[in-house]
Amino acid sequence: MKKILVACGTGIATSTVVSVKIKEICEKEGIDVIITPCKLTDVQSIVPDYDLLVTTGTFDVSEINVHIIAGISLLTGVGEEDTLNEIIKTLKEE
Repeated sequence: MKKILVACGTGIATSTVVSVKIKEICEKEGIDVIITPCKLTDVQSIVPDYDLLVTTGTFDVSEINVHIIAGISLLTGVGEEDTLNEIIKTLKEE
C-alpha cells in the first residue's frame, strides 16, 4: 500500500479534486493507495510518513525527503496525462 500526501493552500477543495483523479488512475493501474489531503503549511510535519507528495502550490522543499510531483496540471488539465503517468511511474518504482 502506497501513501500519497496531496497538499494545497487550504487542504480542502483543490487537494480533494486532485486526490480523486489520483485515486481513479491508481485503481485503474491496480495500485493500492491511501491518499491524504492537507494544507501546504502542514506538509513538513506530515510528509515523513508518506511515499509521495503531490502539491498544487509552492513551498520550501529543502527538508522534504520524499518524491515530489507538481499537481497543478490535475486542476488545469494542461499536461494532466503526463502528470498522472509520472505519479504511476513513481509509485511503481518505490
